[in-house]
Amino acid sequence: MSDRTGAEAIAALLREAGVRFAFGVAGGKLAPLMRALMRAGIRYVGMRHEAAGAMAAAAVAQAGGGLAVALGEMGPGALNLVAGAGGASANRLPLLLVTTNQHRAACYPGRGMFMDLDTRAVFAPLVRFGAVLAEPARIPEILRRALAAACGPSPGPVHLDIPQDVLVARHSGADVSLPLPTPRPRPEASAVERAAALLAAARRPLIVAGGGAAAARAEEELRLLAERLSAAVLPTQMGVGLWPTTDPHFLGQGGIIGGEAVLAALAEADVVLAVGTRVSSWLWDERGPLLRPPARLLRLDSDPAALADPPAEVALVGDAREGLADLLAALADRRPQADPTWRAGLAERRRRYVARLRQEAARQESGAMHPAALSFALAEALPDDALIAYDGGHTSFWSNDILPALAPRTRLHEPGMCQLGFGLPAAIALKLLHPQRPVVNVTGDGAFGFTLAELDTARREGFAVVNIVHNNGAWGVIAHGQRKAFGESFGADLSGSDYAAIARGFGCHAEVVERPEEVAPALRRALVSGLPAVLDCRVRFEPHPSMAAFAAMNRYAGPAAA
Repeated sequence: MSDRTGAEAIAALLREAGVRFAFGVAGGKLAPLMRALMRAGIRYVGMRHEAAGAMAAAAVAQAGGGLAVALGEMGPGALNLVAGAGGASANRLPLLLVTTNQHRAACYPGRGMFMDLDTRAVFAPLVRFGAVLAEPARIPEILRRALAAACGPSPGPVHLDIPQDVLVARHSGADVSLPLPTPRPRPEASAVERAAALLAAARRPLIVAGGGAAAARAEEELRLLAERLSAAVLPTQMGVGLWPTTDPHFLGQGGIIGGEAVLAALAEADVVLAVGTRVSSWLWDERGPLLRPPARLLRLDSDPAALADPPAEVALVGDAREGLADLLAALADRRPQADPTWRAGLAERRRRYVARLRQEAARQESGAMHPAALSFALAEALPDDALIAYDGGHTSFWSNDILPALAPRTRLHEPGMCQLGFGLPAAIALKLLHPQRPVVNVTGDGAFGFTLAELDTARREGFAVVNIVHNNGAWGVIAHGQRKAFGESFGADLSGSDYAAIARGFGCHAEVVERPEEVAPALRRALVSGLPAVLDCRVRFEPHPSMAAFAAMNRYAGPAAA
């Protein structure tokens, strides 16, 4: 038995559960918990905005660093957390959100005090579990339930709202160990056998591998299965790196924005195995999901609810790594029938597509760089061990196409909620996890503006991340769409900002880059500076080749219309 405050009990239990990091903005009511977390050995990172803290905490999980905590002071601090919570929810990333509230005599229901908020109701639509932790004696129980929900078969954010007096109240309670749950269910043997039979008979097998496969660390099993079947592999945006871009059979990544070979694979495959992915609209056209008849669809996911739409001919409920290993075993005595020319043909289409992008990048119509020219220059300059966050709308399309991705959990997207400003907080999380590796945030100028105050966080905390800003002086894709629809653009101009000057004001290294040949030396100087850095790269807006496919997805109007 021990006698400690509520804050001390929470911190000790989280540390025992393996939680290593917490992000937040200092607040008066949070102070006891912040102090307890740091005394328990949990690294606290002080952010400039709570939304950025939640984004960074979710990125820790996405990069394979386990569950992290995002803190929000009562009222406004809690509301600021919502943006980051939405991204974690949409991308199925475990995250513990902790907010404070008035003392128990004045909350639930509130009495009109300043910063009064029904915080539990605010977070309810976004979280897997939410509770008001109003009784100190229930701290171990409520934490156990929250962590089980966050890290369970359908991972995501969970929320605890804690009245301020619970954090400072002393109480005696049993010391309880709370290991994080690590569910690794195996799919049913009969489902594995049916799936293996269909895969072995396939002439044009395609594996679509998502964030669930990356989180399960299933890359080796994925490689072995693809080679066994001579299958094409399409990583989703959450699965970037599961199939390395250097592989001779690489066909693209990121779904419909991944180029011609990706669209051809989705149209021509006769059997599709979707592993750890929800089949989101990044895999849709105007008729809905592209994984549809005549292709025969097999799906493997740890969350049974995720398998409901689109329905699969064979649904395998289980962990991605365990399920792929079981499929490999079931295929041991079968002779796959894949046409070897199909996968090779897709890879050749990919090579021709990239060659056309290089030709397009060389087209010089103004003083500003083509965004593809910047991306090709960056691809050649990046160290092999670099970790990258992709931020921005159109900017991430060029990054998907051109930047190398050699392993999973090294390229972080936010495709579920598409929350702009994700990149710098994600880069901070990557640097926290891997302090010796180069970390780069590739972002648009609009997206960078959402969280550029976190340059202060990076400088204070010693996170030497490099920000590559595609600066076209506009909400580029919005202005492009407005001009097509109305013949003019409005409200989309962002010209005149000098992001290098802003970065210097935060104490960071910064340069303006205007030509592709300047990228490599500027990146080298940024990396050796030992400081957070901004390379303000002047580009022009050029529509990405996938814009037609992206537009088709946005025209979906429901099953009747399809």
